[in-house]
Amino acid sequence: MTDRYSQGMKVRREVLGDAHVDRAEAGKSDFDVPFQSLITEGAWGTVWASDGITRRERSMLTLALLAATGNFEEIAMHVRATARTGATKRDVMEAFQHVAIYAGVPRANHALKIAKATYEEMENE
Repeated sequence: MTDRYSQGMKVRREVLGDAHVDRAEAGKSDFDVPFQSLITEGAWGTVWASDGITRRERSMLTLALLAATGNFEEIAMHVRATARTGATKRDVMEAFQHVAIYAGVPRANHALKIAKATYEEMENE
């Protein structure tokens, strides 16, 4: 285990929460361990661990990029993470408005539907 992996796991838990990370870790297999190590070190131990921008800003960028590229599978997870990163509902709406203008209304609209449903679930938990 590298220092970057350890840092990545720490940041991942801070942003996504222990329950989410524990579920993901329990689902690992020999097949996907190399991939899980890559994202833990690269995404969480390098990008998310950087102090170049705030976690709030990083949440907004991540959500906008996911929506703009049509990678909707992780939007709910990153909306949930905003409870820990400080990005507000307004921040998320602003990010998706940028997506609408620069990447297309249908992608932003779909991302908004996912975010809306996720916020409703979070309020009911």
